[in-house]
Amino acid sequence: MNSIVTPGSELQSGAAPHAIVIGSGFGGLAAAIRLSVRGYRVTVLEKLDAPGGRAYVFRQDGFTFDAGPTIITAPFLLEELWTLCGRSFSDDVELRAMKPFFRLRFDDGDTFDYTGDPEQMRAEIRRIAPEDLDGYEQFLKVSATAYRLGYEQMGDMPFTKITDMLKVIPEMLKMQGLRSLHSLVRAHVKNPKLQTVLSFHPLLIGGNPYSVTAVYALISYLEQQHGVHSAMGGTGALVDAMVSLMQSQGAVLRCNAEVEEILVEGGEAKGVRLASGEVLSANVVVSNADAAWTYRHLVKPEHRRHWTDRKIERSSFSSGLFVWYFGTDKRYEDVPQHSVLLGPRYKGLLDDIFKHHHLADDFSLYLHRPTELDPSLAPEGCDTFYVLAPVPHLESGTDWEAQAEPFRLAIQKRLEETVLPGFSEHVKTSRVMTPLDFQSRLLAFRGCAFSFEPKLMQSAWFRPHNVSEDVKGLFLVGAGTHPGAGIPGVITSAKVLDQVVPHAHSYA
Repeated sequence: MNSIVTPGSELQSGAAPHAIVIGSGFGGLAAAIRLSVRGYRVTVLEKLDAPGGRAYVFRQDGFTFDAGPTIITAPFLLEELWTLCGRSFSDDVELRAMKPFFRLRFDDGDTFDYTGDPEQMRAEIRRIAPEDLDGYEQFLKVSATAYRLGYEQMGDMPFTKITDMLKVIPEMLKMQGLRSLHSLVRAHVKNPKLQTVLSFHPLLIGGNPYSVTAVYALISYLEQQHGVHSAMGGTGALVDAMVSLMQSQGAVLRCNAEVEEILVEGGEAKGVRLASGEVLSANVVVSNADAAWTYRHLVKPEHRRHWTDRKIERSSFSSGLFVWYFGTDKRYEDVPQHSVLLGPRYKGLLDDIFKHHHLADDFSLYLHRPTELDPSLAPEGCDTFYVLAPVPHLESGTDWEAQAEPFRLAIQKRLEETVLPGFSEHVKTSRVMTPLDFQSRLLAFRGCAFSFEPKLMQSAWFRPHNVSEDVKGLFLVGAGTHPGAGIPGVITSAKVLDQVVPHAHSYA
């Protein structure tokens, strides 16, 4: 598969221009599909032995584990990719709506079922904080405004010039985007539990609710309008379908092909060199690798005037993640597909993770049980799980080689005390990922799961641009560029390419 290619041989005379995509995460696959439709010959280079990036699939002892993303919240973005190729998304992927979207369990044992049913949501709010019902209705209006202005109008805006940012300042003010999400929520509802319910979403994309811009209120409206879905066969089934779609357009996927350097001549990207020494030439290079890693490790310092080592090192980065994947030899029918298990602290824990970079003794957990809707992901009569804890990135200095097992055992104890009593006796397979794995396996800078932290001053124009500020012909997609992390964000980042990458016929 990794045969040696003579440098420059990809740019045959009279052939369609060649685009290289580094990485096969959702952003890279969406980029490959769009570039293929626009007339490019596309080669996708993947470091791992299978596609997906953070959405890689582990198969172990008969259990199937989605390594990363677990939910689909904007299916229309996927449907658009299939439509571009003259195909129907529903022919290739089956999505099922989840009910509830999430079950939040507070430290005192109280629960809140977060759902897409407006009346059920109101009933849950009346049960916990009836005095906040009017404030919740007002928050939904703000969320709708944030969605309309922040996503529909700004989501696929390139933000290549400072004037792009200046143009949207009035919209940012309408969305109250200069304040944090938690501050916005707190202005509408007073009950601490309800404040958590309406502000926790950014944690699923590496953001701190106390520092991310209030524009992220749009997630609530997005979920209410378009639902929260699970892909049958796991998220990996969606990865496979996207690979098949891009291949139907002539794109090529090469696994076990780690890019070591983006080759730059005269300030312009000319191709890549693989870790094997092989050189591939290209007219366009699109990096779906971690944005900070792309600049810090794939582009030599002499080619970077904007994203210097100093600027990267001084930036703020998302949380890290500790993920424990396990399978049980029995089913837990009372556990929904998505649970958020909150610890005794909320803001204090977030401060430890994002500000102090300290691994605390307590934690909040996200528990994923995909076999609620899709039993095929485990042997008959069994359940597949993963439990995720936001943790500090590697700047914390945590010795994960020593701490991984004690931390896993602490999580196990917490799960047994709450929603899975006695489950440890039924665990039949197990594996963990720590920030060290995110760094070594996924080449994530500082072991961060979601690249640059999505604070106001690291969003839109302030985020690494989809069009490289340093290298002509280099483009970025994925969590670290605009509009940000999460499946809708990274797929939309590929949509931005339609506005900034020249059409293939311009090379004729």
